[in-house]
Amino acid sequence: MALLLFVSGGSHVVFGQKEVRQYSRKGTKLYKKKEYSKAEIEYRKALEINPNDKVSNYNLANTLYSTKRGEEAMKLYASLMETQKNSPGEKADVAHNLGNVFMSDKKYEEAIQAYKESLRARPDDEETRYNLALAQKLLEQQKQQQQQQQQQKQDDKQQENQDQNKDQQNNELQQDQQEKKEDKTQQQEDPSEEKMSKDNAQKILEAFLKDEKDTQKKVDKAKQLRSRSGKNKKQW
Repeated sequence: MALLLFVSGGSHVVFGQKEVRQYSRKGTKLYKKKEYSKAEIEYRKALEINPNDKVSNYNLANTLYSTKRGEEAMKLYASLMETQKNSPGEKADVAHNLGNVFMSDKKYEEAIQAYKESLRARPDDEETRYNLALAQKLLEQQKQQQQQQQQQKQDDKQQENQDQNKDQQNNELQQDQQEKKEDKTQQQEDPSEEKMSKDNAQKILEAFLKDEKDTQKKVDKAKQLRSRSGKNKKQW
């Protein structure tokens, strides 16, 4: 990631700008050694003197990005794009780096816009052109993946509903089978009760017939006795 360097514009130096340059240049040396924490300290010292210093702000943003603090770097790059009067090259660098921050956050649509902005300022930048093509490809893949995830979510929901319906049908079937089983058990019990009733009725009938037979015997015997009595009766 390229850093901005101070370019001398003559012997006239704005009050305090000399210290700003010293801190910023020291920060740049540390940045190139990948001593990012120390570099950040130097850039912030420069910005304490001149908060609007373009070079220190830009290089601080690069340092933040290099230390995986993309959100802070993005805000600083965006601020530079909006508030600073940048040369075409500076604008291209800021937009390019802003695109890189968006890429690292998988915000491919925003990255595409940033790279396009960079190419408008510097059309022949092959690295930016490559990054733009990559961002477009990754955006397409991201959309396809989101569609697949959405379809999978719908399929899972449909399968869940089918499983619930199947469980309900199984419960209803089990309940129906249980009711049929209970009815069958009841039917098996009823013939036994009916048989017992028939047996009781048969016994009652037999007892009745026996009593009737005994009664008939008694009647016949009485008739015989009366008949005998009639024969032995004396005539007057």
